[in-house]
Amino acid sequence: MYNKSLEILKQYWGYPSFRTSQQEVIDSVMRGNDTIALLPTGGGKSICFQVPTLAQDGICIVISPLIALIQDQVESLINKGIKAMAIPSGSSQEDMIRLFDNMLFGKYKFLYLSPERLQSKFIQDKIKQLPVRIIAIDEAHCISEWGHDFRPSYLQISKLKELKPEATTIALTATATTKVIEDITKHLQLDTPVLFKNSFFKPNLAYQIHYCDDKLHTTIRILKKNSAPSIIYVATRKNTKEISLFLNNQGFKSSFYHGGLSKIEKQTAFEHWMIERTPIMVATNAFGMGIDKPNVRIVLHLTLPPSIENYVQEAGRAGRDGKNSYAITLTNKADIQKLQERQVKNTPSIGEIKKIHQRLYLTYQIALGEHPQKPFDFDLASFCRAYNLPTNKTSQALQVLLSNGIINLQANFNKKSTVRFLVSSAFLINHCQKQPEIHKIIQVMLRLYGGVFGEYVTINEYVIAKKAKTTSNQVIKYLNELSEQNILVYKKPSKNSTLHFLFPREDDYTINRISKHITSYFQQKQKKITDTISFIENNQVCRSVQLLTYFEEKEKKACGMCDVCVAKKKKKRNNTAMQILGILQKHHEMSSKEICLVLHEEEQDILIHLRQLLANEIIGLTDYQKYFIRK
Repeated sequence: MYNKSLEILKQYWGYPSFRTSQQEVIDSVMRGNDTIALLPTGGGKSICFQVPTLAQDGICIVISPLIALIQDQVESLINKGIKAMAIPSGSSQEDMIRLFDNMLFGKYKFLYLSPERLQSKFIQDKIKQLPVRIIAIDEAHCISEWGHDFRPSYLQISKLKELKPEATTIALTATATTKVIEDITKHLQLDTPVLFKNSFFKPNLAYQIHYCDDKLHTTIRILKKNSAPSIIYVATRKNTKEISLFLNNQGFKSSFYHGGLSKIEKQTAFEHWMIERTPIMVATNAFGMGIDKPNVRIVLHLTLPPSIENYVQEAGRAGRDGKNSYAITLTNKADIQKLQERQVKNTPSIGEIKKIHQRLYLTYQIALGEHPQKPFDFDLASFCRAYNLPTNKTSQALQVLLSNGIINLQANFNKKSTVRFLVSSAFLINHCQKQPEIHKIIQVMLRLYGGVFGEYVTINEYVIAKKAKTTSNQVIKYLNELSEQNILVYKKPSKNSTLHFLFPREDDYTINRISKHITSYFQQKQKKITDTISFIENNQVCRSVQLLTYFEEKEKKACGMCDVCVAKKKKKRNNTAMQILGILQKHHEMSSKEICLVLHEEEQDILIHLRQLLANEIIGLTDYQKYFIRK
């Protein structure tokens, strides 16, 4: 079993060995045990279900809450030569029949689904026909009201156990308390699951909270001491661009990243950071998915995260190579007050959620009882302007409707561009020969993509640019020019979102049915913020000890590296120095050994303080090696 798993790891991932706990988790799954894997961020959770699936016959169904994460994982598997698929948003029943036939007869190994998709009776019937060996639940903490990202649609996942009782279930998460683990076991109907739980203690990571008013000045000081890759987390998309520009003007090299960038912009920023062309990444919490860069030395938070779980996941991206690294948070009293006020201000009431829900139907002229099957183009900013709604509160309301399975809202900026040529290959090549740059791009496209003369083909401008040794902006520019000349049709994805209504219009009844979940959801969000503020304000207990206590770990020891531990060491040093001066005041002259005997300290420790006092010219040293206070 071990050799086969390791061979698969080497063949598809190129790794010589497994990380901590991965092999044990894989062995458990391959033995047919229901398994819960609680592995901190960066622990390589996906390999824990991907390797055993490839080592055995049958299919793995993966449930994941994030469309973008599903797309990334499917693409990653396909690039490795592994057959995987997801059901695209807006697929017709005919499309899905074809997809499931391919799944069944095309030697596919992975089917990725959102929990909302699983509620479809048609999809459930199709799953019954598949040879499902493993069911993998990613981000399993979403199933618990006590988790930091509760999604009621996760409560329906147990349906898979009924459809495929013989399949092995593995639930994976990076952060979960005992209560969350209990909920995962109960709601997924796991039969005495084997639990793997790695400690959250990171001996090489120093958690530091610093109070300051001028955060940018402090950020510059921190970055000047560090030339290794760093991540700076900020609150808004606007902040990412502004702070990145500011740092670049100060002589640093940085990129910025947020959820509103196009796929090409994200890929460019990510790769420039990975190859350290721009070693500093300024980002919102959208930057995190699939990051596995071992030599990140600093994760800097310029705004407070909304939960301890978020903080631990983001901070944990530093120091994955085991070398000393820093998770630094810059804050002040105004920040803490804003975090509290923002939660209250941006939390919609049940009545406000009802109004926003009803206005969605009004926007698309959907009558009571009607259930439209087609998707709609949705732009949050336009919607808010039309009804004079506050953006943040509306966004929270839409998140509630999404997580409760009332709507499905998919961002289109993750979709890819398509191209179709309108002329013959001979005409195309002849037309472009006089323009070397365009000619080179066309040649690359013809090598990469088949069938472009007969139908629309999905393309990746970033990949084309790399192969043609140019920039993605140049590729886009030339494709637009060729489109204007009617040489080809170039369709770029909209930055708007695609909205699906998952239920008929029932107005208040729909929201009344989930009002209990909504209330619980916002109560838990408020508690998470309270816990975060308590952690930030507690400067008496070691930061690592506080985090280990939060995650209910029994073994806890001070890290010696966080701001609390460093402050205590400094205080102790100052106390020792004062004690030395007090002894010298009384005895006038003493050797280091004599001072040690009085203070009951090691001579090596006392010598450090004596050297410092000498350097500051507070004490002197006689020719016969005795210390005295200078007058």
